[in-house]
Amino acid sequence: MIIRIVGEGQYEVPSALFDELNVIDNRIVDLVSKGDEEGYKIELAGLIEKIKMSGKQLDDADIVESDIIVPPEDLTFEEAKDVFTGVGILED
Repeated sequence: MIIRIVGEGQYEVPSALFDELNVIDNRIVDLVSKGDEEGYKIELAGLIEKIKMSGKQLDDADIVESDIIVPPEDLTFEEAKDVFTGVGILED
């Protein structure tokens, strides 16, 4: 599975990690819907860190379609309200 972190590149991560990432994504959706900005920032940082730690960064010269696009860690809470809705960025 190829995941792009906006502004940081693409990572190849094991498909087995999807469920764990989806749990974090669902927590972010819940936190955003509750207006918990601090919790949102912590969980988004955790999601990005998990991808980086579990994945292999692809060379920028490699042009590969991303399966999932993760917003940057500096995504504002207001912007997150448009991104982390419904099922979030990882569809169940």
